[in-house]
Amino acid sequence: MLPSALSAHPREPAIHALASRIRRLAPSCGPVRLVGVDGHAGSGKSTFAGRLAEALDGAPVLRLDDIASHEELFGWTGRLLSQVIEPLGRGETAHYSPYDWRARRFGPPRPLPPAPVIVVEGVGAGRRALRPHLALLLWMDLPREESWSRGRARDGEEQREFWDGWVGAEREHFAGDPSRPFADLLVRQRDGGHEGYEVFPGPAGTAGSGRPLTHGDESSAVW
Repeated sequence: MLPSALSAHPREPAIHALASRIRRLAPSCGPVRLVGVDGHAGSGKSTFAGRLAEALDGAPVLRLDDIASHEELFGWTGRLLSQVIEPLGRGETAHYSPYDWRARRFGPPRPLPPAPVIVVEGVGAGRRALRPHLALLLWMDLPREESWSRGRARDGEEQREFWDGWVGAEREHFAGDPSRPFADLLVRQRDGGHEGYEVFPGPAGTAGSGRPLTHGDESSAVW
């Protein structure tokens, strides 16, 4: 049975079981447990990260869309490390300048204080330069073509040109710096996420990936 604090989301036992596991992890970046949520564009990372953060009592979510830019779709590693990872590693408040995709410029610095858990969400959250600082890496397990189709439908005709360029850039990124092989857990949506999620051991996990870590409406994790 789920604790009473979790009863507002009875159809998402996997998220609450996952949150319980995350709370037991050792800090990975100074005092912070960084949790990466990676996957193809359009795979549902933002929605899942938001629900996970809610289950973690409002944990901050760092969205990599705020770190990337038109000129650096994936060339933002140095900026992320210097603005976010290094200060958090020292137990200090990080400050990063979120990118405005419409105005095509970076905005004023935004503070990100150390917290017990910070969720890092976006394509490339599991890149090799970031993995040593992660307590856990999750991969939204939706095929890339299906993810991209969903993303295009979501963003509409206005973003068609952007998507045409993005697909090639994402292919190139994951060809040289894949994340899925290093994922601790795979997250799969039921009915597009409307019926909740299932969490499976990932390629980097010690268990086989054929059975979910939660079953039915029970919050029984096997980790």
